[in-house]
Amino acid sequence: MKAIVQTGPRSVETQERDRPAVATDEVLVRVHTAGLCGSDAHAYKYDGGYEWIPIPRIMGHEYSGEVVTAGSAVDGFTEGDKVIEEPIHDCGHCFQCKNGQPNVCQNFSITGMHRDGAYAEYVTVNPEHLHTVPSDVPLRHAAITEPTSIATRAVLEQSTTTPGDNVLVEGPGPIGVLVAAVADSLGANVVVSGLEQDARYRLPLLDDLGIETLNVQTDDLTARTEELTDGIGFDVVFDSTGHHTGVGTAVEHVRKGGQVVVVGIPNEASEVTLTSAVRGEVDINTSYGSTWTNFEQALRLMERGEIAVDEILDTSFSTDDPAEAFDAFLDSETCKPVFEFSG
Repeated sequence: MKAIVQTGPRSVETQERDRPAVATDEVLVRVHTAGLCGSDAHAYKYDGGYEWIPIPRIMGHEYSGEVVTAGSAVDGFTEGDKVIEEPIHDCGHCFQCKNGQPNVCQNFSITGMHRDGAYAEYVTVNPEHLHTVPSDVPLRHAAITEPTSIATRAVLEQSTTTPGDNVLVEGPGPIGVLVAAVADSLGANVVVSGLEQDARYRLPLLDDLGIETLNVQTDDLTARTEELTDGIGFDVVFDSTGHHTGVGTAVEHVRKGGQVVVVGIPNEASEVTLTSAVRGEVDINTSYGSTWTNFEQALRLMERGEIAVDEILDTSFSTDDPAEAFDAFLDSETCKPVFEFSG
């Protein structure tokens, strides 16, 4: 089978691999579409915190596909079922898992990192990690269920966002775009901020989705905040930048009594002056990963057509030249590139 394999730092190549054997308690899935995200890009660069990944490794954890074979001990899935995987597997035994917080499991493992992943024509998975895709959701769309589930958790569970709220999303990467889309589906007034490098592709993408944007390197964020919120400040600010300055900027532009939700993981230690946050009783919260419920929420939003998936996906990259997709992503020339294995 065809597979995209990481062979070293900034080195990926398409190889022929054997189709994986299916254990009695596993399902063999024919991959339809697989997405590229920020963690894949960090792994591609072999950034700090990712050097533990064994090389060579078949990458990929965001994907959709069809069941080819179910092992003899598997119930509930049969040939032809449309599925997606929860790629972060919790252990089920640690304190957090037993406490109903599996998204922060102490002993998690990730498809495409701890074991070979879904940048391939076939992948095996245990059935407890699968979700059935609704009949009205195309497999092409379902491939981004995982990042959409991260957005549904951030907006629907970890934030106080309600219809009519003024919401700022910092950072127009894949998660920021999806957070904005979910908040917009609630009826919030959403603005997404980005940098000059985002003005080439990512901010225009959001403009096309009908979501207001601003370039903080050419626009005055403070002045725009005053204008858009009548001088009050944003009700909720989501920091999806992954930059150590993002939290501080969020605190500066949220209203008194408002909320900051940190979704991106800061690349360095953050320095935040909390005096105004304390005096303004600003709620500073975090959101990490997602749960089974968040995956189902993501699928239902896509089923209802609330997420403009076709506009968000970039299908222009080939499985035969995967490095092009990684480099374009890192240069902010695309937002959500996907590889089609059986499109």
